[in-house]
Amino acid sequence: MTVRAAVVGGGIGGLVAALALRRAGVDVRVFEQAPAVGAVGAGIQLAPNATRVLDALGVLAAVRPIAVEPTAFEFRRWDDGRLLSSTPLGAAMVADYGAPYLHAHRGDLVGVLSAAVLAAGVPVEVGARCVDVVPGERGAEVRFAGGRRETADLVVGADGIHSVVRHAILGAEDARFTGHVAFRGLIPAERVAGLPVGRTATVRMGPGRHCVHYFVSAGRLLNVVCVIEEDAWTRESWTDHGDPAELRAAFAGWDPVVRAVIDELAAPLKWALFDRLPFERWSKGSVTLLGDACHPMLPYGAQGAAQAIEDAFALAACVRDDDVPAALARYEALRHERTARVQAISRGNATRFHLPDGTEQQARDAAIAVSNGLSPDLAWLYGFDVLDPDS
Repeated sequence: MTVRAAVVGGGIGGLVAALALRRAGVDVRVFEQAPAVGAVGAGIQLAPNATRVLDALGVLAAVRPIAVEPTAFEFRRWDDGRLLSSTPLGAAMVADYGAPYLHAHRGDLVGVLSAAVLAAGVPVEVGARCVDVVPGERGAEVRFAGGRRETADLVVGADGIHSVVRHAILGAEDARFTGHVAFRGLIPAERVAGLPVGRTATVRMGPGRHCVHYFVSAGRLLNVVCVIEEDAWTRESWTDHGDPAELRAAFAGWDPVVRAVIDELAAPLKWALFDRLPFERWSKGSVTLLGDACHPMLPYGAQGAAQAIEDAFALAACVRDDDVPAALARYEALRHERTARVQAISRGNATRFHLPDGTEQQARDAAIAVSNGLSPDLAWLYGFDVLDPDS
């Protein structure tokens, strides 16, 4: 019997899941609440553990022209811009892990994935806002705003950090405000042409704050994310507007390059960062979750999209027959420990990036000077092959 799947959410994880499930012979449909699948969000980093999957699904060649392949991952000091650590990317990543490290605009990547999903014959329905999911004895029912109902043998909640599907099957979550608030924006490349911001992924660390920047959209835009510590702003939304003057004041006294970049952010967006411990389970009956819906991550490991992509491929590999609950048990067993460890890495970086100048900061800088600052084990993180997890 052919499994019928409903994917709730037309973002990166949902679209990769649709492609992978279709490839596995599943009859899949995607339901997206927005009126169009479009350019939402900003820059993302795609490490080799993600691009390996995109290559297996036949879309990496289409991603490359809309992305940027950085030369290195840099960590720099906050006040004088001094280089603390540089991890080679580019050809080094391909040589070490068999796949590239890329930067992309989320909307550009969604566009490539949407085209691939449609070319594969997978229906994508927009304007379909899920309001509830009800697991049954066999399969589940997805309920939409307006009263419409759809049934499926498998329901995948790929609907993000505020997942309706998660709430339906697991109930209320326990989210903790980190005290960190992020400002983000995109700057046309010509406006920073005179600044020493090359094709690298650069993190500038300082007391109580940090700034990340890298190029996306084939080099046409500089993606910038600045994180500060603040208790007043607690809205977990990617679309609230921030005050440019507040952002400039927060980075007063920093390296002139940082201040010059921030000066170009005329209309930054602002959101509060919440942390969530790993959920004990992701599934109920024939309903499961992937990506931010089941393991929301702080952005300090640059792995949120990558882990959603891994999830999607692993899920499709597990759905081999019509015993969907058994398939979901295999899926969770494959993914839970790894994603929890990546969450922990990201959580640890939240502290490491913001150390005040002093003994701990000096020890951190000395450590990353002889390794790298993003993860203590790049081979474990980037070398993981979800296509063959036992390798």
